[in-house]
Amino acid sequence: MYTSKEFNYFTFAFYNLENLFDTVNNPNTLDDDFTPKSDKEWNQEKYANKLQKLARVISQIGFEEINHPPVLIGVAEVENKKVLEDLTNTGFLKDKDYGFVHFNSPDERGIDTALLYRKKYSSVLESKTFELLVNNTEGERDYTRDILYVKLHLQKQTVHLLVNHWPSRRDGAEKTSYKREAAARKNIEIISAILNEDSQAKIVVIGDFNDDPKSKSIQLLSKDLLYNPMELLLTKYEGSLNYHGEWNLFDQIMVSTNFLQQHGNVFRFEEAKIFDKKLVQEYSGKYKGNPYRTYVGNKYLGGYSDHFPVYGIFSIKKDEQ
Repeated sequence: MYTSKEFNYFTFAFYNLENLFDTVNNPNTLDDDFTPKSDKEWNQEKYANKLQKLARVISQIGFEEINHPPVLIGVAEVENKKVLEDLTNTGFLKDKDYGFVHFNSPDERGIDTALLYRKKYSSVLESKTFELLVNNTEGERDYTRDILYVKLHLQKQTVHLLVNHWPSRRDGAEKTSYKREAAARKNIEIISAILNEDSQAKIVVIGDFNDDPKSKSIQLLSKDLLYNPMELLLTKYEGSLNYHGEWNLFDQIMVSTNFLQQHGNVFRFEEAKIFDKKLVQEYSGKYKGNPYRTYVGNKYLGGYSDHFPVYGIFSIKKDEQ
């Protein structure tokens, strides 16, 4: 437990919610799998169950360390504004007064990123999206997720947040690496523009990067501009998702290096963690310990997500609020 007479503590988190779709067919996106008549038989009961489960998890991220849920949480794989409204008004989150920032992205499946923020502690100063222009291996445009930028006040401190969900490895990690490297360069471009306006800006980059901390794209992004505490968290036995028995840490939180300064620094980064409690794990069988997901193919498991959330703990000096 973090306690201090000098500092208040907050968590920033990221959680890929694994296909948080409503049950209504959108004719403009490829959401047909998540309708009552699909092979998945996605219905209101399953949707409500998933909302309850996700709300419970979000309410517990970082609670053990600082005694309240994340003040900011980036999310991926949300279909629209309605699912965010439903999530923030569900069960464990209803009384936490979360607002959210969301824009529709060009992703062909209709899945977007968003940012939830607790209105009691933070306020949005500016928000917009940056388009990521990449082509697929056939030379046609790959309609992927935008990069979400949000500038906020947290107490009296200003923080710039980038929420990412980079192109997938579906056609092979090496074959698609160029797309994630392009995403890294786009983040660098955005960060550089922020620093040109304010060389002391505090910047946090979060997301599902579909690459590990040591991957070329992440190394490119974090090389000079950011500190990546997640490099220490990926092991043979731990990560945020498990594919064919091997752990990956695609979900990451990176911070500008000025968060690490100690002397005279009123807004600091403390540590990063993976939220891999028993609550969100498969509890038995071959996949025991893996993220407890909603579906495997068309088989309904009734779990949370195929990713564990990740989070960082930050401190703000009390007399600076």
